[in-house]
Amino acid sequence: MTTVYPLPQVEITHLVDIEEPRPAAVLAGERSWRAVNSLLSLPIVVQTAPERVEASYLDGLAAELPAEVEVIYGIGGGMVADAAKYIGFRTGLPAVVMPTALSVDGFFTPIVAMRAEGSVEYVTTGPAERLYIDWDVIRTAPQQYRGAAIVELLTIVTGLLDWRYAAERNKNKQEMRYIEWAAKIMAGIAQQAFKIAAGVGRGNVESLRNLLDLLCIEVQITNQLGHTRPQEGSEQYFAYALEPRMISGRHLTYADMVAPGILISAALHNQDVSSIRSTLESAAIRLDQLSPDDIRDTIKILPEYVRKHRLPYSILNDLDLTSERVDEILAQTGLDRT
Repeated sequence: MTTVYPLPQVEITHLVDIEEPRPAAVLAGERSWRAVNSLLSLPIVVQTAPERVEASYLDGLAAELPAEVEVIYGIGGGMVADAAKYIGFRTGLPAVVMPTALSVDGFFTPIVAMRAEGSVEYVTTGPAERLYIDWDVIRTAPQQYRGAAIVELLTIVTGLLDWRYAAERNKNKQEMRYIEWAAKIMAGIAQQAFKIAAGVGRGNVESLRNLLDLLCIEVQITNQLGHTRPQEGSEQYFAYALEPRMISGRHLTYADMVAPGILISAALHNQDVSSIRSTLESAAIRLDQLSPDDIRDTIKILPEYVRKHRLPYSILNDLDLTSERVDEILAQTGLDRT
């Protein structure tokens, strides 16, 4: 049986107008909770800040859930959204997601990016029951988080390159076969992301609304296809490989790791990175959070990493990256600057 999942029901509203009668478990980080707690009136039974998205850890939270809880709220960014969807899936309870910034597309997806054995494995949970958007909350979020999900749309640029690269070598699995019409639609979404980037960076609500719409369309296309190949390739493999190598406790966002990956992937495909870099910068995406040494060391292991974790085929599968080539990539992308 094939299931095509829908988007969650998206409600654009003021948080003060939300009426929730069901006893709730709330998952929220400290900063996110400070941003919204004065606006909400929820019948909270239990509240915690999830620390990571790992199966054993989240299974433990699900097992400890009080019996009277009837709904799971994930308030904040991508990690709490994934945690809420997964715990809802494990307990059979509905999940409600309340972003405090448009930072990832995971708010809308029916999957959870579970960390396992130094990589990412997707677990299908189904979408959240409902997603609340309050533009007053979103537009006042810190600039580096506010519209960081534009990175999800710009990964389409390099994701499509890898998807096509694999198709030309007959390396796509049948269920991930290259589909021309889907590639064209996704390319159009990426083109619109370039157009709205500056407005997203300024926190313009119209641009943020456009970002919301594009994210919904991007997720629904991947839902229809049943996979994320059109917007997931070597740029995200870089982030997967980098994440376990980072110092514990250092706060890096998804965008902090994937945005450099987009530049690296574009360079590997011999694309001009200047327009992508300027677009990321205009959208207030940080490109200076990783040290050149961490970037260099991660690039060097990527060919081995993708083979070890059996990630979908990309240009990385066919590369032997010498130290000289890695240094060229850092210089080409501007990532050799601290």
